[in-house]
This record gives sequence, C-alpha cells and structure tokens, in this order.
Amino acid sequence: MPDTPNNLPTTPSTSGGCLKTLGIVALTMIVTIALTYWALTAYLFPKPFEPVELNQKEETVLVKKLRQFGIKTDFASKSTTDSSPKAAETLEPEVYSEVGAKREVTFTERELNAMVAKNTDLSNKLAIDLSDNLASAKLLLPLDPDFPFFGGKTLKASAGMELAYKDERPIVILKGVSVWGVPIPNAWLGGLKNVDLIKEFGDQDGFWKSFADGVENIKVVEGNVVIKLKE
Repeated sequence: MPDTPNNLPTTPSTSGGCLKTLGIVALTMIVTIALTYWALTAYLFPKPFEPVELNQKEETVLVKKLRQFGIKTDFASKSTTDSSPKAAETLEPEVYSEVGAKREVTFTERELNAMVAKNTDLSNKLAIDLSDNLASAKLLLPLDPDFPFFGGKTLKASAGMELAYKDERPIVILKGVSVWGVPIPNAWLGGLKNVDLIKEFGDQDGFWKSFADGVENIKVVEGNVVIKLKE
C-alpha cells in the first residue's frame, strides 16, 4: 500500500527543524528566567549599598569643613579619637573676628556619603550622586510586613534635584522621583515636579527663605557641591 501524506516517514530535515524549534524555546525560557531573576534581585530584593569609608586624611579635611559651619562631630575614626592628653584639643581664649574668614566650602560626593554612613541609620540604605547641576539619591526602604502585596520587601526609590544659582538666587528644582524604576506621576508629588522650591516657598517664613537668604552661590559639578555663604 503506497504511503500517504499522513504516514510519510520522518525525513532528516523535518527532525532537524523540530530540534531547532525546541532549542529556540529552551533558550527563550532560560533568558526569561534570567531576566526575571535579575528584575526581582534588582528591584524587589535589592542589595544594601556599600557604605563609604574615608581614610584618616579625608576625615581630617571633612572635620575642618564642618567646623566652618559650626558643626562639631565625632566623625573621626578610632585611630584619630585617642583620649590621651596629647590628642585632646586645647582651647585658648581669643578675640572673635570674621576678617579673612573663608565663606566658601566644597563637599565631595564621597564626603556626603561618608557623613550619611557615619552619622545616620541610613549607612547602607542611602547613596548620593553629584553631577553637573544635579544631585541624585537612591534609597532602600524596608516595607512593613503588613504592607499590601509587598509586605516585608525592600522598596527601591530614586530622586533627582537640580541645584544651581541663577538671577542672584539659588534654585532647587525637583526633577522627579521613581519607585522600582517607575517614575511617580507629578500629581502624586503634589505638583512639585520641575518646580523651583525656592521661588515657590521662598517668600514664606521658614526653611526655604532662610536657606535662600543665607546663600550667595551654590553649584554642583561632577562629584562636588560648592556652597558660598553670605556675610
């Protein structure tokens, strides 16, 4: 009985085509699983940030900068906090004077992140980035176990803020906020996206007015923020 189209023997080309199809399906599954694992790891289960630690020389420079603002800190490492009389700071009476006082101070990206790591409980949850006219931050926030759907997970948020000095006044503009890589609608941010907070709230008594009135210049360049205070 002659072979019909329904009982023709499988040819090598047909078998090879099936194997090729199965290979593509398997490869697609592997790639999908890998991407899913990466997404869960990066967004739903992000790893803590590595805290920035300054060396002894960097710490000494930072402490001097903070003292310009009248901030006393125990930032120094154990190696620089010897309690012996030789290590103790000796204070002597002196006449107060602002003559020759330096009113400009520069903080590096490393210094800001080190201050966060040393003096707050955000050492492995907050990271700051400085680029031209832009300060960016990433925040990891553990969610309450009773939080719907994502209870017990870690929320990953990021934000950007423009910092500059224009028309003889500082500007602070919120560029946006994202959660798990998804930008938050402006309506959810109270309509503050791309709004100059100094211009919006600087006429009212409070933080923004005091900040604007006390700053003569501010600029952010790659890795540094420079602040010059008024007399």
